[in-house]
Amino acid sequence: MRELLQAVPGEVLAKFYGCGSPLPLGIVGLKVLDLGCGSGRDCYVCSALVGESGSVLGLDMTAEQLKVAEEHVGEFSRSLGYSKPNMRFVKGLIEYLDEAGILDASVDLVISNCVVNLSPDKPRVLQEVFRVLADGGEFYFSDVYCDRRLPLSVTSHEVLWGECIAGAMYVQDFVREASKAGFLDARVVSMSPVRVEDPKLLKVVGSAKFYSITYRLFKLPGLLEPTQEDYGQLVTYKGTIEEQEQTYALDNQHKFETGKLQAVSGNTAAILKDSWLSQHFKVMGDQRTHYGSAGDPALAKELA
Repeated sequence: MRELLQAVPGEVLAKFYGCGSPLPLGIVGLKVLDLGCGSGRDCYVCSALVGESGSVLGLDMTAEQLKVAEEHVGEFSRSLGYSKPNMRFVKGLIEYLDEAGILDASVDLVISNCVVNLSPDKPRVLQEVFRVLADGGEFYFSDVYCDRRLPLSVTSHEVLWGECIAGAMYVQDFVREASKAGFLDARVVSMSPVRVEDPKLLKVVGSAKFYSITYRLFKLPGLLEPTQEDYGQLVTYKGTIEEQEQTYALDNQHKFETGKLQAVSGNTAAILKDSWLSQHFKVMGDQRTHYGSAGDPALAKELA
């Protein structure tokens, strides 16, 4: 990933304001949409990751940023040896992907880098992402969240908006809204604290704690349950994802070693069998027999 970032044009890197690089590997051939792409850094990286058979669409509301993103497409595509660019950009709002011409079930992977928390209508963003994703598709994104619902004194604070703090959603509210949109079983990839250092701003936010979290949301209608259940299913990772040939981390709770048979919950089995990840895993067993809870050890012990 570092080599790919180094290959991105300098102007694109200099004018990109995202945090981190929330991109999954193993996405060759996928159709990718980047919400709030800015100058397009993550789009350029994805352009290399998906290969000539894949495609990347960057969406942003800022014409100046899109101009920077578009300026280097041809040269970058030629540097990858592509016969034609697999990347393009469009102006639009992340709440209204339909107005940007993005059709139902037309995308395999949606990414976003510290953008959703700036939206005034986060539930609609989640609904739109669910709409444009094909079945088995995924929303893989990073953003800032909070351990509580924030008061108006924080959510209306201009400086805190600029710091991506004022728009931080309460984690549990986010999980509920994602579920309402159709995304059951939100998976956490990584989580790290975001500290407010300025004494004046600390007085405004009080005891609230903020976190940068990378989430994975899979569109698998009818296949995921609200809880982790045990059906006796087993999976094996094939070791076919570049740079992750030895192990693959689905999230911060599930790491798979190549060739090793591992027991998983029904939800994890569905993700690995019916999402875009299916080509990289072998899943054994079905869900005809239920063996109880797979996600609450304390409850399972009581019921045993």
